[in-house]
Amino acid sequence: MKKRSIECVAAFGFGLFAASASADGVRNYISIVGSTTVQPFSVAVAEQLAKSTKLKAPMIESTGTGGGITLFCEGVGMAYPDIVNASRPMRQSELDRCRANGVNDVVEVKLGLGAVVAIQAGGAPSFDLTRKDLFLALAKRVPDPSCKTPCEKLVINPYQTWKQVNPVLPDQPIQVFGPPASSGTSETFMELAMDAGCDSFPWLAAKKSKNEVEYKRISHAIRDDGVYIEETTESILSRVAGQPKAVGLVSYSGFLNSRDSVQLVTVEGIKPEVRRLVDQTYSLTRPLLFYVKKAHVARVPGLEQFVAEMSSEKAWGPKGYLAKKGLVPMTVGERTGYAQIVRDLKPMAVAGQLLPVLPSIADESQTVPPMPPAKKPVLAKKPTSSKKAGSSKPKGQK
Repeated sequence: MKKRSIECVAAFGFGLFAASASADGVRNYISIVGSTTVQPFSVAVAEQLAKSTKLKAPMIESTGTGGGITLFCEGVGMAYPDIVNASRPMRQSELDRCRANGVNDVVEVKLGLGAVVAIQAGGAPSFDLTRKDLFLALAKRVPDPSCKTPCEKLVINPYQTWKQVNPVLPDQPIQVFGPPASSGTSETFMELAMDAGCDSFPWLAAKKSKNEVEYKRISHAIRDDGVYIEETTESILSRVAGQPKAVGLVSYSGFLNSRDSVQLVTVEGIKPEVRRLVDQTYSLTRPLLFYVKKAHVARVPGLEQFVAEMSSEKAWGPKGYLAKKGLVPMTVGERTGYAQIVRDLKPMAVAGQLLPVLPSIADESQTVPPMPPAKKPVLAKKPTSSKKAGSSKPKGQK
């Protein structure tokens, strides 16, 4: 049996949700699917509400961002989820699929910020990586390094050490533990790091407008020779902590859980500290969001309270309890704007139009709050949750 997180009370398999209720019947609990990264924040909100209400615990499934959006967009009614957590914005194609299935009023709420961070074992000699370095180290096919002059030729990745990738990097083997391809963290890494590294070669960047499918085959194909190994966040943190020459890729909130044993790697000269995430000068910063089905708000007991709590200052503010879980708060202006969207339950018009990052009054100097000591869970009041673990085998290995 796979190990469950302490938040789990009962497992609920991916794809089995529709069997829990009739398409238009009755359900007396909130159903949430989606991002593994955002899941702990939903759990924290559910626990907070359990202290002051008698609402039934939500069912929270960790299905990954893409899988969660697929479930969310399948239809309206009690056989379908009420909320989807996401570690990237919903795409227009996904919103179109929602509407084609009758899910017409989708409310988009940015919860805060997260990031993909590179980590090393605590005390290991630190070094600085660029997105080009990461692309050349991890892509399955890279520009042929044997070309004497620039040539438009790709070869199977020959690099075995960081120094071969970039002469200023240490002469040590490339060994990277990263998230499984199905995770939102992996999707974000591909879009923010691998695409940018690929674009550092003008002839590859030109392929994006000419043939995007071919471009993605180049920028998103990870080498499968054992250099990159897919793991769960917990395994990445554990393995990197014990291997000084390894590098790990995890979410920022995941790093906070083990910051005594691992350290952050700078990317293009910037360490992912809170202020660098808030102003989004750290290049691998991403929004964390949740989407609500407006048609369900009046039908599902507690849904309105849950969404209001999730977007309250005591939850998502700089001193809120979600910050203690690793959420990087938005600026004052953003929080004000999204809180109004929640109050109005204003549906999104098109995908990809998040509110602008408005000037902050006092948030830019915020620091990471200390992690509170773990508390023994009160199982009777905890939300139920399921978690999809990634493979611990090298990518491509069966």
